Amino acid sequence: MKRVAAAGMCRDEADEELDSDVLPASADGRQTSDERVLANCECVIDLAAAFFNVPSKELRRPGRCADDVSRVRQIAMYVAHVVLGLSMGEVGRGFGRDRTTVMHACHTIEDLRDDEDADAIVVRMERVVAAAFRGHRL
Repeated sequence: MKRVAAAGMCRDEADEELDSDVLPASADGRQTSDERVLANCECVIDLAAAFFNVPSKELRRPGRCADDVSRVRQIAMYVAHVVLGLSMGEVGRGFGRDRTTVMHACHTIEDLRDDEDADAIVVRMERVVAAAFRGHRL
């Protein structure tokens, strides 16, 4: 239940961010596609951080990190690609990584899903992200 509440909170924060002037808007005042991708990836990072109890700054840190943190980031990238339908290039930009890094993450998580327990964790994360973005234009 706590995770579902976190998903709702992220949606509210994303709404506030979309309504604020923090991100530059296009000429007609609407958010551009790149800005929407970045905001969506930021939300997925925050959800993954809450879900796995990992500091979000660790997931955003450039370069290499501890194996457990990189695995959480890989799951978040995979979920952003699969659930939100973002291209690997878009996920890469949103996570500050290269497209090939996202491709590696997706292949790694697909292989990991052969294990029932790991698959159950990924499925739960997919559901949290799907619930957080339900009814929102991606």
